[in-house]
Amino acid sequence: MSTVHTERGTPPGSPGRPPVPAWQRALTAPGRQLTAITAALRAAPRRPLRLAAAVALVSLLAYATVRHFVGTSMVDMIVYRAEGAAVADGHDLYALRVTEWNLPATYPPFAAMLFVPTTWFGVPFLRLAVTAGNLLLLATLAHLSFKLVGWPRRDLRPVGVLLVTGLGVWLEPVFTTLRYGQINLALACLILWDLTRPDSARSKGVALGIAAGIKLTPGLFAVYLLVTGRVRAAFVAGATFVGTFLIGALVLPDATWGFWTKYMFDSSRVGKTVIVDNQSLRGLVARQMHLETPGALATLLGVLVAAAGLGIAVWAHRSARWSPRADAWSVCTALITAVLVSPISWTHHWVWCVPVLVLLAAEAAHERSRPAAVRHLRWRLIFGLTLLGFLSFAMWIVPHKGDLDLHLSVLKQFPASVYPLMGLCFLAVAALRVRSRRRAAGAPLVRVPAPRSGVDGLGSPGAQKAPAAR
Repeated sequence: MSTVHTERGTPPGSPGRPPVPAWQRALTAPGRQLTAITAALRAAPRRPLRLAAAVALVSLLAYATVRHFVGTSMVDMIVYRAEGAAVADGHDLYALRVTEWNLPATYPPFAAMLFVPTTWFGVPFLRLAVTAGNLLLLATLAHLSFKLVGWPRRDLRPVGVLLVTGLGVWLEPVFTTLRYGQINLALACLILWDLTRPDSARSKGVALGIAAGIKLTPGLFAVYLLVTGRVRAAFVAGATFVGTFLIGALVLPDATWGFWTKYMFDSSRVGKTVIVDNQSLRGLVARQMHLETPGALATLLGVLVAAAGLGIAVWAHRSARWSPRADAWSVCTALITAVLVSPISWTHHWVWCVPVLVLLAAEAAHERSRPAAVRHLRWRLIFGLTLLGFLSFAMWIVPHKGDLDLHLSVLKQFPASVYPLMGLCFLAVAALRVRSRRRAAGAPLVRVPAPRSGVDGLGSPGAQKAPAAR
């Protein structure tokens, strides 16, 4: 009887190297990441890397100058610090009002507990630390976006990260995040890191659950994992979210009871739906109808867009056999759907423009690499218009002081709702791309039939490879 050997020639059951414990992998993860970053920088071509670093430095210096003259309140950072102080001092978390705008706490108690370390430092130091931290998070989001899209090639990604970090500060959602001292980039990195992990990772979903524990809206991505067949990851995300709730209930029982029974449903604490700051579908409908509360119509539209967006995301996910970057389209569709259907999506919540722009840039680069006879301009045009939209600051140009948001003319409605309109266009483009890719590959538009069996009981190789080959 012959002995079966493994791929490396080691008989099954042989002693071999023992697996590394999970706790040890977690402790050594930062070191491995630093080593990977160093290796990537060494592999990057020198001249483009130096040029990208110079461009990023000049852009950041210009940003610092503009920021100095425009003024940066970092008002949200001050609210977070006040929430941390309320937890540390044992005060009523949801009774606090800070800044000249009397802003309240709006996040779950678990988030306020994470803000306690901000009370250890003064506001001037926090302004610098939060800005530097957000720039590092922007670089991380750029890296994760390149990883999601699979573009450009690995040795050029450090160049891309430098350019996105230096030039990305002029994107309105990023600019506003930095100006307010917001946590959007941290949440985006948690979510995108989890979504780009292998489905086989047992802890996939933990970061999503933590993000949902900090701010409820990331919970939609657990639904996205569920409908795309990543059931275990979806349940891990749900279990982690429940864990954040239990931590809050144990440490801050009164605040937890108040938040989940009262304050979570008080929309007046978050802000007015109709103002141009709110770039959600609900805000768009409120401005169109000239109503502060748009009511059932906006709710119905949100439900329809949520179903359509998740449906397109699932369709893209199931089209990976025939479509390059299918998973990236699926994830970005889910990201855009989340900010569209959220009742309140402030302009700085649209930091998802970073992975969306990276994806569109990859499509434009692929389009440009095609032979001239079959080359089109559509992806470069879509990328350019999307980039222009996120650089435009259009909603702030519209007169909106006082109650002017309620009385916008037809011509002013478009710039006042530029993000939700672009988001709807993105969903339509994603659906058309999936449809065209499947048609070009000769694949069914909706359902993938099981491969037909040959005489040996296996699927016909020719039948399985033909769509991809076309």
